[in-house]
Amino acid sequence: MKQYVPKLDVFTTQRAIQILRQTFEARLCEELNLTRVTAPLFVSHGSGVNDDLNGVERPVSFDILETGEIAEVVHSLAKWKRMALAKYKFPMHTGLYTNMNAIRRDEKCDAIHSIYVDQWDWEKVISKEDRTVEYLKDTVNKIYKALITTADMLEKEYPVLDNYLPREIQFVTTYELEERWPELTPKERENKVAREMGAVFLMQIGSRLKNGQKHDGRAPDYDDWSLNGDILIYNRMTDAAFEISSMGIRVDKETLLKQLRAENMENRLELPFHKALVNDELPLCIGGGLGQSRICMLLLQKAHIGEVHSSMWPKEEVERAKALGIEFL
Repeated sequence: MKQYVPKLDVFTTQRAIQILRQTFEARLCEELNLTRVTAPLFVSHGSGVNDDLNGVERPVSFDILETGEIAEVVHSLAKWKRMALAKYKFPMHTGLYTNMNAIRRDEKCDAIHSIYVDQWDWEKVISKEDRTVEYLKDTVNKIYKALITTADMLEKEYPVLDNYLPREIQFVTTYELEERWPELTPKERENKVAREMGAVFLMQIGSRLKNGQKHDGRAPDYDDWSLNGDILIYNRMTDAAFEISSMGIRVDKETLLKQLRAENMENRLELPFHKALVNDELPLCIGGGLGQSRICMLLLQKAHIGEVHSSMWPKEEVERAKALGIEFL
């Protein structure tokens, strides 16, 4: 990257972040019929509620003096949200969203990754008939509409921010990318398709491709691997694909059993969350996470995620950013 000059100074950036968050939240709720709820920062170890991401990341854990329990700081709220839909008895085609804050201690920090994570986590009740690719695509289009509306508003408020996002998002599967560019790595394929399409929903992540490898890891017990995906935007600042959301239609009982068998994780069926799902005590749903700082970085056209949230960084990353003219919060 050449020497960097931000389009908004630090003070203006803070104000713009506030406007962006308020606008996007309102548009997201309107498009998906969501209600804000309060969510936990930590959950009980061994409950099966915490999202284990790719299955290797270590959660931050601590003991609670009053109860003697071990608690874990959440990685995300994929399972908790589904339980909340049942607990609060959300009607059909309504849902919840929450401001999720997490610590991912094993994250490798760079311009787009931080150990601090903030997301709009959302979840919505659907019917059996809604578990289709068409319903998934319709939901993605609504989310993208909220993003475009927010970007247009920011450009009006701050004309220096030229909204270069395409007006529509495209759809492609991981299998189609493998067929098209078999010689490339999954990340290289994402960069190629993002540069070509501008905005793409990359579908069907979790199962093995024809080459026997996975495009990317996905836990087997929240997304249906045939009905999920990532929203990728071409980021002009990084000249690469920029993931702002991982989402999907959640597993039903049959898909849960199938995916757990595929990963040799059937022992999870003894956990409370999984027992509730197998016993039909949880609603069918669709949901995901939208990176708050990721969206702020994208729409405010920042070069580093450290410009839109405060975190801790390796010394090498601090020095690299400083040399490029990047100022961390």
